[in-house]
Amino acid sequence: MKLPFLDSWRKRRDGGAHPAPLASAFERDPEGVAELLSECSLLRARAEEAGVPLDDTPGSLVALDQLPPRWREDPEELPWFGNDAGLYLGTVVVRTVPGAAWDVLPGGRAVVRLASGREIDVVGAGLDWAITGSPQLSQTYGEAAEGR
Repeated sequence: MKLPFLDSWRKRRDGGAHPAPLASAFERDPEGVAELLSECSLLRARAEEAGVPLDDTPGSLVALDQLPPRWREDPEELPWFGNDAGLYLGTVVVRTVPGAAWDVLPGGRAVVRLASGREIDVVGAGLDWAITGSPQLSQTYGEAAEGR
């Protein structure tokens, strides 16, 4: 994976300067940041363990919704899992809903912006789903696909 913004981040970090925030990196390399956001390594590892293939499609969100919530047993893993679930939800929306795109707000929060201009806090949605099971990832996707 080629992420050119990481090279400049490393140079600044090694030079003692503050690293570039995600928002600045997104301005320089939106595709690289989108690729980074789509990694969701913890979620992908847990899904693979459960036999759920994550192919970046709406159907995979339905499959995730059906998983027993074992991640809730580990309070340290729960927020990371929820964060990854939100980023994965965002990845599916961006890859399958026409006009949807990642946006990184000045504070560094990654959101998905629909063609209508509506902003979806996908990480917040992923955390809510991981903690309570509601709303389901597939439901949030469906609302995004309908433009709501």
